[in-house]
Amino acid sequence: MLWAVHWYCRYGISYRDLEQMMAERGVRVDHTTIYRWVQTYAPAMEKRLRWQWRRPASGSWRVDETYIKVRGKWTYLYRAVDKFGNTIDFYLSPTRNTKAAKRFLGKALRGLKDWEKPHTINTDKAPTYGAAISELKTEGKCPEETEHRQVKYLTDVFDKTFCSLTLTKIVHAVFGFSIPSRVPERLIGNCCFHLATKRR
Repeated sequence: MLWAVHWYCRYGISYRDLEQMMAERGVRVDHTTIYRWVQTYAPAMEKRLRWQWRRPASGSWRVDETYIKVRGKWTYLYRAVDKFGNTIDFYLSPTRNTKAAKRFLGKALRGLKDWEKPHTINTDKAPTYGAAISELKTEGKCPEETEHRQVKYLTDVFDKTFCSLTLTKIVHAVFGFSIPSRVPERLIGNCCFHLATKRR
């Protein structure tokens, strides 16, 4: 069961293809059963694997967003990495505004010890990040001394990370997320398995 979830999340194959792969290995299982396994166990695996890769190795963060299609509709994928390209967190949002940026940054900061929080957050010129960071500082969720720098070239690191390459490739391979209501589970699974492999 765990191998089926792993193969689906890691390589972006369809449920029907995975059903045939399992059958070739002597395991008879319906593709709808594999679907239920993914929805149930991908979030649980993310929780167990998160501690291995979420801790930033640097206090200088790069934050950016890209967009991917979810059943014909564009959806924004927010992502944050440290200066070495190690992924800190990610977030899928239907909107690209201050509220979404604040929700993502709050999620990325949540659970971090004081010494793990960033001293610098580098973004592009989008005004939403500045407003979001200011609100988080006011609420005490982001250190007051954290500097916000709007330097576009520093976010080029995303061109070399899973966010722009592997994740988008996997997403499109699985028919552009064919079931919108379950996108978070697919995204979580794709990311956490890739990250676990990357950090070995």
